[in-house]
Amino acid sequence: MVGKRKIPGIKNYRGPAGGWGALKATATAVREQMETIKPPLTLLRTNQPDGFDCPGCAWPDKEHRSTFQFCENGAKAVTWEATSKRVRPDFFESHTVTSLLEYSDYELENLGRLTHPLAYDKETDTFRAIEWQDAFHRIGEILRKLPPDAVEFYTSGRASNEAAFLYQLFAREYGTNNFPDCSNMCHEATSVGLPRSIGIGKGTVSLDDFDECELIIAIGHNPGTNHPRMMGTLHEASRRKVPIMVFNPLRERALERFADPQNMIEMATYGSTRIASSYFQVKAGGDAAAIKGIMKSLLEMEESVGDVLDHDFINRHTVGFDELVDDLAATKWSDIEAVSGIGRSDLEMVAAAYAKSSATIVSYGMGVTQHNQGTANVRLICDLLMLRGNFGKPGAGICPLRGHSNVQGNRTVGITERPDASFLENLEHVFGFEAPKKQGHDAVQAMQSMVRRDSKALFCLGGNFAVALPDPAQSYQAMRALDLSVHVATKLNRSHLLVGKETYLFPCLGRTEQDIQRSGPQSVTVEDSMSMVHASAGKLQPASEHLKSEPAIVAGIAANALPESNVPWNDLVADYDNIRDLIEKTIPGFDDYNDRIRVPGGFRMPLPPTERKWETPSGKAEFYVFDGLRADKKVHGDDVLRLVTIRSHDQYNTTIYAMDDRYRGVFGRRDVLFMSKSDLQDRGLQQGDLVNIETVSDGEALHYDGLTAIEYSIAPGTIAAYYPEANRLVPLDYIDKDSGTPSYKSIPVRVRRAGESPA
Repeated sequence: MVGKRKIPGIKNYRGPAGGWGALKATATAVREQMETIKPPLTLLRTNQPDGFDCPGCAWPDKEHRSTFQFCENGAKAVTWEATSKRVRPDFFESHTVTSLLEYSDYELENLGRLTHPLAYDKETDTFRAIEWQDAFHRIGEILRKLPPDAVEFYTSGRASNEAAFLYQLFAREYGTNNFPDCSNMCHEATSVGLPRSIGIGKGTVSLDDFDECELIIAIGHNPGTNHPRMMGTLHEASRRKVPIMVFNPLRERALERFADPQNMIEMATYGSTRIASSYFQVKAGGDAAAIKGIMKSLLEMEESVGDVLDHDFINRHTVGFDELVDDLAATKWSDIEAVSGIGRSDLEMVAAAYAKSSATIVSYGMGVTQHNQGTANVRLICDLLMLRGNFGKPGAGICPLRGHSNVQGNRTVGITERPDASFLENLEHVFGFEAPKKQGHDAVQAMQSMVRRDSKALFCLGGNFAVALPDPAQSYQAMRALDLSVHVATKLNRSHLLVGKETYLFPCLGRTEQDIQRSGPQSVTVEDSMSMVHASAGKLQPASEHLKSEPAIVAGIAANALPESNVPWNDLVADYDNIRDLIEKTIPGFDDYNDRIRVPGGFRMPLPPTERKWETPSGKAEFYVFDGLRADKKVHGDDVLRLVTIRSHDQYNTTIYAMDDRYRGVFGRRDVLFMSKSDLQDRGLQQGDLVNIETVSDGEALHYDGLTAIEYSIAPGTIAAYYPEANRLVPLDYIDKDSGTPSYKSIPVRVRRAGESPA
């Protein structure tokens, strides 16, 4: 995959995804993080009926019945959380916040688990241990003096349903809908686009559908790293000869070939299974053009041979078809090819395969959503599926690949800055307070409000808020100007060190640990990316006797901030069944909640499109017209490239487990820029040259200097660098206007040799 010139830390990795390389990496993670006795038992409890849900990705399990339901990156997530390393108060006494800011993101988290509640001491520039109740009391004092809309309540996708429900209840009784959420930065285009097209912001497929599908079209995702348990599903589909057509700018090893570590024959023979039957390297930002090309070809096939479109489905279940036909007829093939980077014949080949399939699944990831036209991309995928009636039948549907293990569940139980009226009415009826009606802030809006100094406080239920957002120069400064910041976390990260006037750092229980409350051991619940809700119960001893659960921390602060509240915060935390009873009363679909989560595998939330019911204004699925191809006005000049930010294989979101990215051939470093051979040649560059990047923007110039250019198989016109380091090139306001999602996957930039002056 990489060029021939030898560069330190760059070498070809010739093995398949998975296989012995995955087992070796898992063993290394276990050796470096955990004691020798507990790893096997801990990993065997992952995704089991009496165990805990993996704290990594949201891909579902085969009803929690498999002997092994973890993968390499899932094992890393577990060992990273269950590490034997500790960061105690004496460490903070001897390390100032200023000195800790010199640590890399990897070094900070690799220090280990936090053990005590901490408060920042400005005089010594250190975190100091504090009693839980003293901290809760002081935070309550500050919050009571602030206007509710000056406070931001951020949520990570790892928070359980129980913690997230209490969190939104606290914030709404406090008086705000400010819920910046990790989903705002990844799949908000899904949450906005899908309801407009099919009436619900969730995927419609199940694992059983993958057993029955006849074609999979995979757009803009790298499951081997970001959704690794999906590889088992794709492996099975490929082995039963299901075509898997991939659209992605980079050649990703897991989408080329995969060796299942649980397949004894593949492991014994060093064999592997081909995953992609066809691989199309679409340009960054070219997804809409490619999808329109497939649909245009379908219409041309319908006109020439007939019996291609599902007219019965279109007539009975959709609106807007004629407008779509008119737009596709007016779209030129030359424009489609230029914007997508894919030839007409290739798109016609995909259309022919799609026309042949009686049941098709389209899966997509952040390569679709993290664009300034992300919502449009999502809706076009719905258009493509509707043309052949691929909703509401076995083996068919749309499959957005959610990230964290409960990011979808958070949204289901109320973590949204745009609550609908019925949810607020139910909340008021059950709890007896007037809920705020004004739309709150999403993640970008929250940071922009902090930059303006309008928002004074930030409460983070997990996550690494400032590091995950674009433009750290602005974001970091805004964090430091806050009156109050509160972080709930298992490990130290950079956002915690961007201290405001008062900053508190609260250590919480991890997904792997026992949660003992007044009534005894507790389970929490999570919702996977296919709408299955199931229980998770940690088995390990907590990393410290001073840890509290996320629900207990939320309830402790709420009780102090809202002294007149009628909500029995402490009683709710005493037994999480009480929280689930209130969720059942407030949110449709959670009937018999406590009974159903005690059944292995849990239950599925309602998904009306699977029954061909459409909760849209028209009562039908709605076709969407994406006018023309909407070339980005900010992109100008022949030398402008599109930058895609990517995760390494030793990374999950902002968490970096190690400094390797073996499938892409990068070892021990992250300061690289992936470029095609033609883009290197056009700029007089070769592999190993140091380069500088500058964002093409109407605002202040953003720079990232001193990267090593690496020749890689990537679509010409597209380059890639690691997230979150490359966030410095993303303007804070460069977003999808419909969803607010930052355009991490299509940033217009120029690349120059280091030391070379701009023209």
